[in-house]
Amino acid sequence: MTPDRLELRGLRFLARCGVPLEERRRPQPLEVDLDVHLDLGPAGRSDDVADTVDYGGVCSAAERAVTSAPAALLEHLAERVADAVLAADERIAEVVVGVRKLRPPVASHLASAGVRVYRVR
Repeated sequence: MTPDRLELRGLRFLARCGVPLEERRRPQPLEVDLDVHLDLGPAGRSDDVADTVDYGGVCSAAERAVTSAPAALLEHLAERVADAVLAADERIAEVVVGVRKLRPPVASHLASAGVRVYRVR
């Protein structure tokens, strides 16, 4: 794993996700965390934005992946996000994606339910 990483936390989107059809019919709040692994040395030495990844673009790619189509499983959404982030910039070597459903319709005291996947280019 590349030790350098860009950390993007608490991206919030409305998405249609759930096994029951009712959950896929109405948008629900999801939260996404990203660890985007790449060599940050060039940007650290140059202080030039061209030497790093545009994290706004990475966030937009994640949003499109989450909101573009319904999904039954959080695992599927996480996989779509990982694919989108890796495609966003060839300098990205690896990505860790966490996707949480806020207020899942199960136990009344469960604040969130989520998955975390790790993918390498």
